[in-house]
Amino acid sequence: MLDLGPATRRVAKLLDGVADDRLDAPTPCPEYAVRELLAHLVGLAVAFRDAGRKDFGPTTDTDPQAGLPVLGDDWRTALPRRLDELADAWRAQGAWEGTTRAGGVTLPGEVAGMVALNEVLIHGWDLARATGQEYAPDQASLEASYALLAPTADDPDQRGPFGPPVPVPDDAPLLDRVIGLSGRCPDWRPGR
Repeated sequence: MLDLGPATRRVAKLLDGVADDRLDAPTPCPEYAVRELLAHLVGLAVAFRDAGRKDFGPTTDTDPQAGLPVLGDDWRTALPRRLDELADAWRAQGAWEGTTRAGGVTLPGEVAGMVALNEVLIHGWDLARATGQEYAPDQASLEASYALLAPTADDPDQRGPFGPPVPVPDDAPLLDRVIGLSGRCPDWRPGR
């Protein structure tokens, strides 16, 4: 079991640095502006919360690629609450056992928990970059994401959960290597 709390809290802290005039700004996710990225974070927090609870239904069965997510007016309070609920759900031993479902895909609980952590960590980086904020995930979360994504590095033609890996030097900081494995350029900035 890994505590998702450090990663979810880190993302929640970024919200103070998201000005309303940045909601239409680009993100490292080409299909998402900041508003869609925030809406995606709300949706994935709910989906993986319910996956951890093994509370199956529309939140765990909907393909996240089904359309652009819509950001609710209450996102500044809803997202931190949903992130807390996500972390709490995965603190239960049962969340990591057996199988569960997220995005319409059935996964071993252990894998789903790692995917949830990775989604929060990578999209936290996306949000930080898009809004010009510093982002320093905890070491345990970085190592877990690296372990989840590293197999794609062995086959450059293999597409990871976010896209094909971007080459990053072996001696680069772990965050940069994780971001590269996710299919993003670690030096991404708005307008680049």
